[in-house]
Amino acid sequence: VQLVESGGGLVQPGGSLRLSCEASGIIFKFYAMGWYRQAPGKQRELVATVTFDGSTNYADFVKGRFTISRDNAKNTVNLQMNSLKPEDTAVYYCNAALGSVSHWGQGTQVTVSA
Repeated sequence: VQLVESGGGLVQPGGSLRLSCEASGIIFKFYAMGWYRQAPGKQRELVATVTFDGSTNYADFVKGRFTISRDNAKNTVNLQMNSLKPEDTAVYYCNAALGSVSHWGQGTQVTVSA
């Protein structure tokens, strides 16, 4: 199983980034997909999830700014991040979950700084 994230980088406050995660080795359409993040010295936290049938859930701190989407034909899940804030700086991880099974990507760094 591989989850490969891309799209991270350095952006100014108020800017946008789009993260992508491509999955292989799983039957993607059956999995709930999610994005989590971990800032230095903090625990990993949920950012957004999308179920196998497209239902979405967001952490309060990203509602109205981030949008998660999935493309089952391409085995990808995306996270569109707008109105970024310095406190959004973290390593962002892709997750695939099905029952008790959970797979993680290696993470991609997002830095929001002037």
